[in-house]
Amino acid sequence: MNNAVAGFSKLSKEEKINWIAKEYFSNPSEAIALLKNYWNTDEKIQKLHDEFIENTITNFYIPLGVAPNFLINDKYSAIPMAIEESSVVAAASKTAKFWSTRGGFKATVINTEKIGQVHFIYKGDISKLELFFIQTKAKFFSETESITKNMQKRGGGILDIVLKDKTNLLPNYFQLHATFETKDSMGANFINSCLEQFAKTLREEALVYELFSVTEKNIQIVMSILSNYVPNCLVRAEVSCPVEELKEKHIPNPQEFAERFVQAVQIAEVEPYRAVTHNKGIMNGIDAVVLATGNDFRAVEAGIHAYASRNGHYSSLSHAKIENGIFTFWLEIPLALGTVGGLTSLHPLVKLSLEMLENPSAKELMQVVAVAGLAQNFAALRSLTTTGIQEGHMKMHLNNIINQFEANDDERILVHKYFKKNTISHSAVVDFIENLRK
Repeated sequence: MNNAVAGFSKLSKEEKINWIAKEYFSNPSEAIALLKNYWNTDEKIQKLHDEFIENTITNFYIPLGVAPNFLINDKYSAIPMAIEESSVVAAASKTAKFWSTRGGFKATVINTEKIGQVHFIYKGDISKLELFFIQTKAKFFSETESITKNMQKRGGGILDIVLKDKTNLLPNYFQLHATFETKDSMGANFINSCLEQFAKTLREEALVYELFSVTEKNIQIVMSILSNYVPNCLVRAEVSCPVEELKEKHIPNPQEFAERFVQAVQIAEVEPYRAVTHNKGIMNGIDAVVLATGNDFRAVEAGIHAYASRNGHYSSLSHAKIENGIFTFWLEIPLALGTVGGLTSLHPLVKLSLEMLENPSAKELMQVVAVAGLAQNFAALRSLTTTGIQEGHMKMHLNNIINQFEANDDERILVHKYFKKNTISHSAVVDFIENLRK
């Protein structure tokens, strides 16, 4: 394929698929059959999914699993997790069971403040701009009342607007920095609508402000957009128990385990190469729940990783300590989530996931998501500091390798039997299957 296509978005779904199959695949009919094999047999559900995005040709499946037995603030939850990586759901479930007999998880929402900014260029006397802002600030609120009235009825709205001088970073660069409370909605559309009205008010009021010169009246709006970095929209999740209660099959010496666990966390706090992998494990749990509940995991990822760098270097999101014989493991992360609006009221499996969680508020969902991240991190660190990460992971990965080689039922039984007592690696499984077939 070396030619552009005109009007692709205007083609029907069938026409899009036929064009792609013809232009990019050596066996067009096979490609078409595979794409259609993943369509939902219920036409209404398929149409719903087709309209979530543009140029839809099929559905891309990701397994939806469940991690039960999470005791969070003295209440049990079964957590839905949408993820393709083996061992993640198993690790979460194992950690949930472990801590359910040791007091469970405690979770607290610290704050729910969200942020949006109007970025603009002003060339002139800064003191006049500051005076203009003070005199105009009330209008930013009054002229967005039609946008904010419904949110205000739910207890949300615009919290504050401040003028920020950023000329030390870029010449003539300023911001209207606004904070918001959006209650149970993630609030992106609400925030962006408010910001665009702020920008309109800023531009129009500047044109008639008598103290501005002709140049100063010409404020240039660069953009108006929410920020996915929400350092004041924080949730904390933690577990703790006396060190001796950590004892189990793989933890015969709980004091030694606790000390090594704390050291592993400390390494992630100071070593960015380790911190990235450490935090990736946390995000295995977080992203899986965020995706299952119809929230934006890309926004969550971006905001959390920015938070991990807030002190000037990339560091661990979780922390651990031993004090007075008590082991404590916790994390604090920024999470901007919603349980109303967007996919939460459209996607059937998102609605099912939220119902499984007993229709949580945004704050309650923040707590569940943070706990899932902490649970994944505990599972990874427990494996790393005891048996090693590969033993459990490769056991769960074994089925993927077997499926890759399309093993039949008899071969599966023999593979599982052999690797109960032998070390699992991709090459070892491949060699075993090939030898069986000889």
